[in-house]
Amino acid sequence: MTSGKPALRPVVWRPPPRPARAGTGVGHVPMPPLRLLPLDGTGPEHVTVDAAGRLLTGVADGRVLRVEAATGRVEQVAETGGRPLGMHPLPDGRLLVCDAYRGLLRVDTGSGAVEPLLTEVSGEPLRLCSNVVVAGDGTVFVSESSRRFDLHHWKGDLLEHSGTGRVIRCPPGEPAEVVLDGLQFANGVALAPDESFLTVAESGAYRLTRLWLTGPRAGLSDVLADNLPGFPDNLTTNSSGLIWVAMAGPRDPAVDLMHRSHPALRRAVWALPSRLLPDARRTAWALAVDARGTVVHDLRRRAANYRMVTSAYEREGQLFLGSLVEKAIAVAELPGR
Repeated sequence: MTSGKPALRPVVWRPPPRPARAGTGVGHVPMPPLRLLPLDGTGPEHVTVDAAGRLLTGVADGRVLRVEAATGRVEQVAETGGRPLGMHPLPDGRLLVCDAYRGLLRVDTGSGAVEPLLTEVSGEPLRLCSNVVVAGDGTVFVSESSRRFDLHHWKGDLLEHSGTGRVIRCPPGEPAEVVLDGLQFANGVALAPDESFLTVAESGAYRLTRLWLTGPRAGLSDVLADNLPGFPDNLTTNSSGLIWVAMAGPRDPAVDLMHRSHPALRRAVWALPSRLLPDARRTAWALAVDARGTVVHDLRRRAANYRMVTSAYEREGQLFLGSLVEKAIAVAELPGR
C-alpha cells in the first residue's frame, strides 16, 4: 500500500479562473460552530446514518464504527482489512463499503462479517474504490477515483490530471459495467430523489457531473455545477433533494499555476517528499446545490479544530461532517433550524 510513487505523466490543463469566493475564509453564512464526537481512530472519511439513526463511518486502520450522535458512544462494527471510504446502508441492515484497497464490500453489521462484492471490472482490478450509492431497484453505482494512483498517492492523480476516474454500474444479477469514464478523480456519488440522474464529484476538475438515468437523455452526461471554488469530495442527498457537497479545501492558486505550466514543473513537485506536497487549508466547508446546480447553502469557516471535510450528511437540522485526517466526526447545527 505504501510502495514507491508511480511515475507522473502530467497533462497540461488550463483551469477556469478561480471564483472570488475561493479565496475567502468564510461563506456568506458562516459554518456554525462545530461540536466534535471524538473517535479512537483517524480519518472518518465518509459519514452515513443507519435505520436507527446511528452514525456509521470508517477509519484509517480498517475499522467500521457506529457512533451514537447524542452521546458520542462509539462501537466497532467490522474490520475490512483495508481502508474503508464511502458506504451505503442496505434495507436489510447490511452495509456496502468502498474499501480503497479491497474494492466494494458488503458488511454484516450484526456479525461483522465482510464479503467482497466487486474487486475488478472487465478483468482490471479496482485501484481506488471511493464511493457508493444504491438505487431503489438494487442497482449499485460505484466510483473509482483513479486507475493509476492508490489512496496513498492520491495527490498524484490531481497533479497529473490524466482523467482515469470512472463510475461503475452493478445491476442486480448482471455484470458490472462502466457508465462514465475519463473522470478527473471521481469521488462522491449521489442519486436525485426521483433517480432520474446520478451526480458524481470530479475533485480534480472542480465540478459536479451528471449522468442521466431516465427520460430522453438517459445514458448522456452533462455538467451540473462547474468551476467550483474548491475540491468537491463526497456527496449526499437530503430529504428535500438538495445535494450536500463536502469541500475538502479551497482551490490553490499554486496548483492551478502548475497545471497551466510545463509538465516538468509538476514532475519536480511530485518528486518532493510527500510532506512537502500542497495540502488542504484549515477550513471547514460544505455546499448544498439544487437539481439545477444552483448553490443554495455555502457554509464555511476557518476552523482551528477541524479541516479537510470529506463528507457532509444532513439529518434533523444537523450537519455531520467527516474528514480524511481528523480524529472526530464534527456536528453543526444548521442555520435557521
